[in-house]
Amino acid sequence: MVKYSDSGLDRTFSALADPTRRALLARLEATAELSVSDLAKPFPVSLPAIMKHLDVLSDAGLVTRSKAGRTVSVRLNAAPMEQAMEWLHRYQRFWSERLDRLAAFLEEDACPPTPPSPTGPASPSGGASTPRRRKSSPPGPSRR
Repeated sequence: MVKYSDSGLDRTFSALADPTRRALLARLEATAELSVSDLAKPFPVSLPAIMKHLDVLSDAGLVTRSKAGRTVSVRLNAAPMEQAMEWLHRYQRFWSERLDRLAAFLEEDACPPTPPSPTGPASPSGGASTPRRRKSSPPGPSRR
């Protein structure tokens, strides 16, 4: 098994995995800098819980904190997200190429529709129809 480890990328994705942390980042995106108490106001969690989320975001390098007197302000740092976006774009290109090749293969391999015959619809078995499959029975005790 191949072990690929990039601790910065791991911390970024781990920090972005939580919806509260993503919402905190969205608020910081809208406003250049907010105090911790202003940032925490719309969230239905305690200030210590917000502080723990900010610790995770800070460890990942996604936010920076500064203190002026008794006020701690938080600012967004998007640089780690650029590395995550580069990683995601690599896989987006990979899957786009694969899906484009699949589409080209399907278009190339598509059978042209056969024109209807004057005697009626064509049948692969020379005119005999195939019986319809029975639908499965409702769930219940099975017979053995």
